[in-house]
Amino acid sequence: MRYLTCLLLWVFPRVWGQWEDPIEMQVSAGCEVHSGNTSENFFNVASQGQHILSFQGTSFQKAPDAPPWTELAIKVLNTDQGTRETIQQLLNDTCPQVLYGLLEAGKAELDKQEKPVAWLSSVLSPRHGHLQLVCHVSGFYPQPVWVMWTQGEQEQNSTQRGDILPNADGTWYLRATLDVEAGEEAGLACRVKHSSLGGQDIILYWADGRHSSYVVFIILAVLILVVGLGLGFVFISRNRCSYRSIR
Repeated sequence: MRYLTCLLLWVFPRVWGQWEDPIEMQVSAGCEVHSGNTSENFFNVASQGQHILSFQGTSFQKAPDAPPWTELAIKVLNTDQGTRETIQQLLNDTCPQVLYGLLEAGKAELDKQEKPVAWLSSVLSPRHGHLQLVCHVSGFYPQPVWVMWTQGEQEQNSTQRGDILPNADGTWYLRATLDVEAGEEAGLACRVKHSSLGGQDIILYWADGRHSSYVVFIILAVLILVVGLGLGFVFISRNRCSYRSIR
């Protein structure tokens, strides 16, 4: 993991007489931490986009292709012991500590794995006599996911994947469509690969998709029937209470 800080400076020609205005200096500094509590640091300076010097160990060093005037700047910088010690502390101690702290704070998020849920549907295709098969994949985290329509073991390269969209709970949603001629859906399947599945891909066959549509329809019909019966009982109960009060 890398932590970078960048600084841009503009120096005017009345200070550096012979150069064009403006003079742009870039400084990049930071560190990389690795497993085993090891780290590497860097401190590089560029002028007009050209690398001119770096801080290595305990002193500034000239870059291989740096212009001659860099030597004077390095000589002046290396005489400033306070600045060199401060840079050493920032690179060797402060930067790794900050990174390890960030890694520890975000460990739960980095290790988070949410398994995707997939289902199939279909819509009419703009092409006459064709059908668009849709594979919906939702609830997965982290974001990288592989979704493809297949025929047996053969990937259907005409699969069209939409943008990966965020869900309200922080997980992600993706849909993959395949345009096929009506009646040619047999043998098609949607395959989903994700890190949370442990190598066990989700495979949904189109025939299962059609059956699932019937199941959803039946469930909705039952729910509507139950709600209707409930409302009917409430209505009847209220009428009976009103009739008794009149008597």
